[in-house]
Amino acid sequence: MLRGTCHCGAAGWALAGDPGTITACNCTLCRRYGGLWAYDYENERIHMSGPTSVYRRKDEKEPTLEIHFCATCGCVLCWRGLQLRKDGRRRMAVNIRLAPPDAVADLAIDHFDGLDTFEDLPRDGRCVRDLWF
Repeated sequence: MLRGTCHCGAAGWALAGDPGTITACNCTLCRRYGGLWAYDYENERIHMSGPTSVYRRKDEKEPTLEIHFCATCGCVLCWRGLQLRKDGRRRMAVNIRLAPPDAVADLAIDHFDGLDTFEDLPRDGRCVRDLWF
């Protein structure tokens, strides 16, 4: 079980099983937050704990996701899809930067161009440890 907590410890997440590759995105939100994302579905392999505040983009006619952050210290915990999939599941991604560095350092990074093309970019061999500094 991989766990992440905000700076003050009031809120966090747990991700069961293999987190897979981690996504670094350059969209207008992710580049500002600096999050690195591990994906699954709400209340399946991802479970949240503690109080959060929510931000939904105001510039979209119909927002597609919301960002959850600690109501006390402001750390970004996850994003949560607003639309249910056809199978009734809700997509989520947790910010693995909130996990202990030793637990995630060797996870491979996938780069996603969320700013221009909305496509995956070629892998460059980097892992989470390479993006800490």
